[in-house]
Amino acid sequence: MEIYGYCRISDSSQNEGRQILAMNELQISPSNVFTDKQSGKDFNRPAYNNLISNLKSGDLLYIKSIDRLGRNYEDIQNQWRVLTKEKGVDIAVIDMPLSDTRLRKDLMGTFIADLVLGLLSFVAQNERDNIRQRKAEGIAAARIRGVRFGRPNKAIPHNFGELVKAWDKKLLSKEEILKMCDMSESTFYRRRKVQHRIKQGENK
Repeated sequence: MEIYGYCRISDSSQNEGRQILAMNELQISPSNVFTDKQSGKDFNRPAYNNLISNLKSGDLLYIKSIDRLGRNYEDIQNQWRVLTKEKGVDIAVIDMPLSDTRLRKDLMGTFIADLVLGLLSFVAQNERDNIRQRKAEGIAAARIRGVRFGRPNKAIPHNFGELVKAWDKKLLSKEEILKMCDMSESTFYRRRKVQHRIKQGENK
């Protein structure tokens, strides 16, 4: 029997230290600990897929909490079935000992484990939905305050108007104007159009 650990954080800005520490305390070999830095919305993750290919019947898999496995209710249920029923692997959720599939193999033990799994899976997805809602509300509120998202507009040269005039008079080649403005072709044409509108407004 081999003992494995699985850790997951949503992105590189988070720290998997607490999960790794929990695996170390269980004396799981570092080579048997698989970590993904990816959202838990689905199971298309490189480390998880690598883990699945290593697991064999009779092995034991530790996870710190059910939301580290995933955050989609149905997907968690399906993966749990694949691991425990199809691959014959035992699972132990460190933060919820009642979900340990080794505790009781009889009908009552299976019932309790399934009940706990259902509750934990619901909580995991509910928290994910709440995070998405709070994020959407935060973005909406920021937009009302005038906060702009995305990459900031690149500053245009102080003499952009004169450069446009030279371009319009064919005194500069396309390569020259783009290099002098430090812009892509599409950005130059867009800014040039704005410049002409400004000029027309001044002449009215």
